[in-house]
Formats: sequence, C-alpha cells, structure tokens
Amino acid sequence: MSFSELGLSPELLRAIGEQGYNEPTPIQAKAIPLVLTGRDMLAAAQTGTGKTAAFMLPILERLKKYANPSASPAMHPVRALILSPTRELADQIGVNVKAYTRYLPLRATTIFGGVNMDPQVAELRRGVEILIATPGRLLDHVSQKTVQLNRVDVLVLDEGDRMLDMGFIQDIRKIMALLPRERQTLLFSATFASEIKKLAEDFMRDPQVVEVARQNSTNDDVEQLVYAADGWQKRKLLSHLIRSRDMGQVIVFCKTKLSADQLSRDLKRDGHAAEAIHGDKAQAARLETLAAFKDGAIRVLVATDVAARGLDISELPYVVNFELPNAPEDYVHRIGRTGRAGASGVAISLMSQEESRQLDAINKLIRKNLEAQPVDGFWPSWMPRPAAPVHHMPAADALTGAPEGIKQPRAVRRGRGKLQREIPALLLPPRYKVSAPPR
Repeated sequence: MSFSELGLSPELLRAIGEQGYNEPTPIQAKAIPLVLTGRDMLAAAQTGTGKTAAFMLPILERLKKYANPSASPAMHPVRALILSPTRELADQIGVNVKAYTRYLPLRATTIFGGVNMDPQVAELRRGVEILIATPGRLLDHVSQKTVQLNRVDVLVLDEGDRMLDMGFIQDIRKIMALLPRERQTLLFSATFASEIKKLAEDFMRDPQVVEVARQNSTNDDVEQLVYAADGWQKRKLLSHLIRSRDMGQVIVFCKTKLSADQLSRDLKRDGHAAEAIHGDKAQAARLETLAAFKDGAIRVLVATDVAARGLDISELPYVVNFELPNAPEDYVHRIGRTGRAGASGVAISLMSQEESRQLDAINKLIRKNLEAQPVDGFWPSWMPRPAAPVHHMPAADALTGAPEGIKQPRAVRRGRGKLQREIPALLLPPRYKVSAPPR
C-alpha cells in the first residue's frame, strides 16, 4: 500500500515524499482512513511506529478546505488542538507539522512552558489553524485571553497514558470545557491502561478502537539485554559497555534528576561526551543539548523518563536503563526510543540485586523471560560463580600422581599410598630419651 491510496492530497503526498515516507506504517494505514471519516478514535501502537503522521496527515487533509493566504487573524482560528504531556514531544510534533504543511497555506505554532510567553502571544495573535500545546501553558494563555478554542474541530490527546501519569487530568477537563461539543476527538497512546479507557468514556463518542500491536508489547526489532551488576559497579560497567560496543549515540535512563546529573558528571570524568536532560533544566538548555546530541557533538544523553518522552532520534542504535523503572510500562516507553520506523536497535538494562522485582514486573508485562547475565570483569557479588573446571591428568602413578615414565624427585618417596616429603634432620625437633620409671 502507498500513501496515495489513503486519500491524501497531492500537496501532502509531495511533502511527505520529501521526508522520505515511502509506505505507511501499520498504524498509519489503519488510522488515516478512519480519521478522514470524522469518527472519534482510540488508538494504541508501539512507540516509534509513526503515530504523529497517523493523526496529523488526515487532520491536515480535513483542514485543507480552510487554507487561505489571508493576513487577517480572523481568517485563521484554531481548528485543530494537539495536547502533549511534555515540551519535547510538543516541539517534535511541531517540527513534523511544519514539514507536512510545506505546500499548504495552513498556520501552526507550538506553545509550552519554561520559555517566555511573549513570542507565543505574538504567534497566536497572527492566527493559527493548528495549535500544539502542553496543558499547563495552554491554560496560561487561556487565562490571559490570548487564545480562543471555540472553533476547534479536532482534538488530539497524544501520549494520553503519560498525561494521566503526570497528573494532567484536571487540566484536561478544564480544556475540554472550553471546546465545542461537536468535534472529533482522537486519543493516541503507546499503552492501553484501564484509566485510558475511562478517559475515552468521559470525553469521546463511540470511539473506534485501533490496535496494531498487543498492548504493552515491545518491538521485535529491538534486542533486549539485561546485565547483572552491583550498584557501585554500574557506572564502571556502563563506561565499559559504551567503549566496548563503540556506542556512537545512546540515551541512558535514570529514575531521578539527581542521579541523572551525577551520572553525567561521572561519565564526563571517564572521558565520554555526556550531558543530562531533565525537567529542572531550562528549556533553552534542553533544546540546545538535544540539538547537540542529534548532531553528534554529544554521544551520551542521560535523561529522566519525563524529559525523554517524545524524543525522536532517527536511527538511535542504543538505549540503556541505568536504573530499572518502578513502573514496567515506562520500560516499554524507554526502549521504544530505539528500533523506530523499522530500524533495529539494542536496549541494555543494568540490574542490581535490589531491582529483581522490577525485572519480574517487566517480564510479566511484556510476556518475555529476560534473564540477568554477568559481564566478565564486573561479576556481581550476589550472583554465584560457576564451579571451576576439573583438569584431569594423563595416565599417572596411582600413588604420586606423576605421569608414567617420569622419575620422582629425591624429596618425594612413597609411604602407604601418601606423598611424604623428607625433612632435613636439623629441622626436626630434638628427641629426648625417656628413662624407665623407677621400680
């Protein structure tokens, strides 16, 4: 199947062709025709399978009738609203939309927190048909009356499960109250949890469910390895793996901002080009670090789960879980950073003895049997070593163990089947004559 068979206009086909899109991915092939009909949709697909194009291409096709070159802001009301849980994901969607609308006079902008609002206000006042936003910053603009949402035709909740995890449910409810009742709602997520289905019941009308992979499954193109290590050895092991595998690009996941910063400093001391990215970093610094990583100036990107959600690095070969996540679903999202769009990848997890429960939960979720294995030179103290091999001697003297035909040393003699060694007389203890007791 080709994109031309999905009902997309020549302008969109030309734009995606220049992006190197040849054939639609499974989620794109199923979702695009359905979105074009105007039905609500609840879609689940593995991370890295092209969900952004699956919803943006048909939305742009539907909005094409509103495209116009007018300079008047009134001619460019917000028609499509895409909500994203993180700044990085919102920015990535914005980059894709800019590429897709290259030959369509449709305006788009991205708004998120951590940066000055003034440039965002200027963009909104010019008028935009497509608005990509994080929930918190969108509500900031609503409160300042710099954006109107009463003309929205399509709403997209991207990475809905992560929005719930990050506590955005109340913000989402406030935003929903500002939208027209008659609209199309699309909810895309890498996983289907019960909370996601409840969200769909609250905000969607008879949604069509689309799944192209088993829930919480991992990409078969990603090789998954687990290495056992003591906690204090993890950093040395990671440094060894980066060098021995010649990792040109790798994202390393930590659970906390503090551990991400510490690991980044340690890796720098080891001679690696590493930087940390997390929520406490200024947005400008995060974007600069991400750009340097994509350009190859930084080889190791140490990230927390929230900061890395939505990162789209083409052909990223390696992902490392320096610390196993407490939520097994996060493991699926983490390793989904590699092996994207049909490419292969390697996901390595470093597991300490205290993290065995996390590994059990991951295996249960993804229905695999990943086993922790040691690495030579970094054998964990809690894992038993294999028994030393027994070396058998060739045919030997039954008593001495010496091979046949070999003359025994002078210092060795036989005595009742045991080896005995002559001891110089000077080293023997003195002998005392014991006289017979008197009668």
